[in-house]
Amino acid sequence: MSAKLARDLGLIHNHPLIGAGLPVWLPAGAAVRSAIEDYVRGLERRAGYQQVYSPPIGKRELYELSGHWQHFADDMFPVMDDEVLRPSLCPHHALVFAARGRSYRELPVRIGEIGQMFRAERSGVVGGLNRVRCITLNDAHLFCAPDQLDGEVGAVLDLIGECYAKLGISGHRYRLSLRGPGAKYVEGDEMWARAEGILRAALVDRGLAFEELPGEAAFYGPKIDIQVPDAAGREWTLSTVQLDFHKPERFDLSYTDSSGERRRPVMIHRSLVGSMERLLGLLLDQHDGALPAWCAPVQVAVLPVGDVPVSDFVAAARAAGLRVEVHADGGLGARVARATADRVPYVAVIGAREAAAGAVSLRVRGQAESAVLAVSDAVSRIGHCAP
Repeated sequence: MSAKLARDLGLIHNHPLIGAGLPVWLPAGAAVRSAIEDYVRGLERRAGYQQVYSPPIGKRELYELSGHWQHFADDMFPVMDDEVLRPSLCPHHALVFAARGRSYRELPVRIGEIGQMFRAERSGVVGGLNRVRCITLNDAHLFCAPDQLDGEVGAVLDLIGECYAKLGISGHRYRLSLRGPGAKYVEGDEMWARAEGILRAALVDRGLAFEELPGEAAFYGPKIDIQVPDAAGREWTLSTVQLDFHKPERFDLSYTDSSGERRRPVMIHRSLVGSMERLLGLLLDQHDGALPAWCAPVQVAVLPVGDVPVSDFVAAARAAGLRVEVHADGGLGARVARATADRVPYVAVIGAREAAAGAVSLRVRGQAESAVLAVSDAVSRIGHCAP
């Protein structure tokens, strides 16, 4: 359903000359994505994260060092002159941490990025927005002293809850993904037991119901997966919190403690809202295309009646940072129907009477009645939808 909505609303375009699983974000889709990315980055900055940009490619040796090559080579794109499209951002962030010496006073170091990674998904499993080959991931890696893990895991869960409330995501459930028999995992029974205990305690302390699933852990550590349903009731992993004692050792990461001794940090992998592609698909499903007003592609559609001027309202709305479109062609009823079909949160009708009074007739999505408001009051009311 989300793929059809994305097409019908002009958010995403797929073309065979580009390839399956490689969606193009059209202007309306790019507006949604930009609004969400701005919100997430702002939330992370307030929580003490440092934002970085890293290239979506690296040498094969980088992924051999991280362990991705040994575990995920079949899911990676072929090597290009000894370089590989990255399947994960964590090796790059490990190198960011290692770029200079670190003191215990700096910890935790929280490194965030909304970056691209690539998975060579088989054509039979690529579908819609929930499983693509070019993935734009809201990713972050936290480098902590061991005694900081409990607080950091809990803080991540709280941020995820805040994001879900702002996005109107519901029906999600929590999975605690543990080691299981038969799969390849890094060694260290004590490490695994401790990590599983920390994640379990964070869920219990917040009163979050969860299911334990042996065999679903990452190769380097256990994780919390947050499953979100689509319109058909199928569940998709959107957000994760993963503990990793493995990569800090592989990359020889360290910080100096209060005695000047070299210590190994612990790495937390986390994503608040998963990939932008999967997030958009699930939001379209959960809201039937009527995205929250703060991240809707168009926040207000302006419908002039006749040749009345609308520039004052449009200029005021755009100056306030609102996304505005003017729909002037066709009968008023048809234009109202179009705005309704496009799930626009606010419709502003401006006729001769409203223009003369410096006002607009403002209707809110889902409400039958309109309210006549001064231009400044209408802009302020719409602006309240900002995150």
